[in-house]
Amino acid sequence: MSAESDLIILDGCTFFYSSENGDVEAEDAEGLFYRDVRHLSHWDVRVDGHELEPLSSRRVDYFSARIVGTPPKNGSSASPVSVRRDRFVSEGAHEDLVLENLSNDPHDVKLELTYSSDFADVMEAQEDGNGVGRSWEEISARSVTLWHERDGYRRGTAITFNRSGRVLKHKATFDVRLRPRETWKLCVDITPIVDGERKPPMLRCDAFHEHAAKMPQSLDEWLKTAPQLDTDDPTLGRTYRQSLLDIAALRVRPDNVTIKWAMPGGGLPWFMTAFGRDSLITAYECVHVHAELAQAALEALAELQATEWDSWRDAEPGKILHELRRGTLAALGKIPHTPYYGSHDSTLLWLIVLDEFDRWTGDRAFVRRMEKHARAALQWLEGPADLDGDGYVEYRKRSDSDKALDNQGWKDSSNSTLFADGRMAEPPIALCEHQGYAYDARLRTARLMREAWDDEAEAARLEDAAQKLKERFNDDFWSTKRRHFVLALDKEKQQVDSLTSNIGHLLWSGIVDERRAEATVKRLLREDMFSGWGIRTMSTENAGYNPLEYHNGTVWPHDTALIAEGMRRYGFHDEAAKLCKALLDAARAFSNQLPEVFAGFARDETNMPIEYPDALKPQSWAAAAPLLALRTLLGLDIVDGRLRTHPTRVDKFGKLRLRGVTVPGGHADAA
Repeated sequence: MSAESDLIILDGCTFFYSSENGDVEAEDAEGLFYRDVRHLSHWDVRVDGHELEPLSSRRVDYFSARIVGTPPKNGSSASPVSVRRDRFVSEGAHEDLVLENLSNDPHDVKLELTYSSDFADVMEAQEDGNGVGRSWEEISARSVTLWHERDGYRRGTAITFNRSGRVLKHKATFDVRLRPRETWKLCVDITPIVDGERKPPMLRCDAFHEHAAKMPQSLDEWLKTAPQLDTDDPTLGRTYRQSLLDIAALRVRPDNVTIKWAMPGGGLPWFMTAFGRDSLITAYECVHVHAELAQAALEALAELQATEWDSWRDAEPGKILHELRRGTLAALGKIPHTPYYGSHDSTLLWLIVLDEFDRWTGDRAFVRRMEKHARAALQWLEGPADLDGDGYVEYRKRSDSDKALDNQGWKDSSNSTLFADGRMAEPPIALCEHQGYAYDARLRTARLMREAWDDEAEAARLEDAAQKLKERFNDDFWSTKRRHFVLALDKEKQQVDSLTSNIGHLLWSGIVDERRAEATVKRLLREDMFSGWGIRTMSTENAGYNPLEYHNGTVWPHDTALIAEGMRRYGFHDEAAKLCKALLDAARAFSNQLPEVFAGFARDETNMPIEYPDALKPQSWAAAAPLLALRTLLGLDIVDGRLRTHPTRVDKFGKLRLRGVTVPGGHADAA
């Protein structure tokens, strides 16, 4: 997606993506995006007509950056003038431009800023941008407002300067006389305008390390209230801190309108929004570290839970949404604002995370408020989710939106459900992991029925239904020929017999019969599945395998982390630790920041995992994967309201201790 030198800062649903010198010439995801729309597609600084050559360009906080540059050298002579660009993102954006005369002579400098916006929806930006609609500008002495209107829907970007200059439609010019050693500063506010409401920057001049309003915890508070990691491996400590920083950056800022909670979004750049499946898995991975993320995600998604049938959105009563879209295409009805296609796992995971949150926090008041939503999700599971009444969860696309997903598991690309010989499976499709999630969701909801909602009869019924599902599943989804669980059943109830990482999720959910657990663990750790960095999404022995195919051969950190936790669930602690170590080694190789996905090539003596082109980074469930790996290594569970540990030693990490783990009623240490 980007060169390593590109500069990206973000604050929830706002991000500013530029080149190393701070300029923006919009390609792909470059620009200033706010609520799914690009509000700046060009943002360039020129000094005496010259582009800046960066001397230093780096993030200071996830929401701020500093760039220092100069015009090109004049022959062998260094430029007498330097330019500093300090940038801050919080709702809107603010940029300070500081010119400094480095010499003992006066200098006249012409500073030019050029700007424009295509107001592309984030989905259009992934393709060719936006060439539709009417654009115009409004100019005053110290500001320009860029406007765009399409079919009655309007957005704007107000650019305001604190100094007088020559402000034109797409350029502002400032003639600056610098005395010897003098500095001169220009402050620029960039304010998105949505539905007639201005969203000015909350952080302005010199606001490094400051806390913008509306976020429940500042970054300092976020880091301070997270458990402290003690380890003999300093690299692991850096990975842990980077994970915390990335998850903090990806929190969606509450706006009291459509998102009222600081829940984890999806990932940069395309999914900076409430995202059912991704947000919930991230919340699960983080529950022992920052349990409030789970509460925020659960509450937000409950409020957006479907209450009616709507084929355009694939909505069904009780279903949890796939993602929230707030850009131009959603406003105009070109795509659904709240699509529910692809959200089978969102609904099942919502029930799982609700129980997990209850276990780790003991917050029964919140759990009781969620009862009606849990019952609605359960009714969906036992009704619309079972298309033919055979007891299995199946999916089939109903929406005719061109953005609707044909495949509706977490591997939702169009070719992700293949037979071992490479043939495409046809819907309705019953994915193996959906049955596992459904099993786990029933058991967890049964516990809440009994302990929180005082419904013993329903608890017993759910436990009986879960047991019957487990027995049937272990017969119907096991390939006696291939000796492993299959990916899915297709529309003819044929086994989709490819070997994929999906079967590791069966261990995580607990649906695997004890007599098949060891075989499943061993099969996942064979060379065709375990790359040395993690579990491949598809076996190298299957016809559809490609180490660079998005869901058919790559390695996904969250996937491997969940599989490791599943192995631990069945008592395979050493095998789980092997996966955790591989995953944390990968994080080390990626400079302590895991991307959402990387290539499935085998690990070799170079110890270099291969990048996947266009992988999102940071991405929430990848950022949280090391946190779940630590839970797995320490063997953390809440049993009868108390923290239980069962650590597995990895010599490389030496001492491993988490101080201040979330537990009901407070915190505890784990080692």
